[in-house]
Amino acid sequence: MNQDQSRPVLSPITIRTSIEASLDKVWQLWTEPMHISQWCQASDDWHAPHAENDPRTGGKFKTVMAAKDGSFSFDFEGVYTHVKSHEIIEYDLSDGRHVAVHFSKLNNEIEIVQTFDPETQNPMEMQQQGWQSILENFRNYVETTDH
Repeated sequence: MNQDQSRPVLSPITIRTSIEASLDKVWQLWTEPMHISQWCQASDDWHAPHAENDPRTGGKFKTVMAAKDGSFSFDFEGVYTHVKSHEIIEYDLSDGRHVAVHFSKLNNEIEIVQTFDPETQNPMEMQQQGWQSILENFRNYVETTDH
């Protein structure tokens, strides 16, 4: 990743969760836009009204993340740099930060480990909590959805 020399280099943040579901179901609900829009928010006052996803190396994705009251929204978007179905997704966000998501079977659960480069506008703890909250929303969605 090419970083601007004036931008501080921060250590990546890692979050994780374990989900009681099959790897096929986890992969499907992680990658299909109709499902992404159901779980991709950090709190109940936000939502993802639109999602596009082409989960292959070189493919692009975009999820519109918006406050439900209409006060603010932004596009969470980027390009996949490495995708190996049911194992790993890596991508670069539009601002140049890198993200890696690993999926692995651990006993009767699927473990997701996500590592991301933090941005510099918000405290690292806030970023970790926000991304972890989205990951927990995903876990809850998978465990309560019949697909």
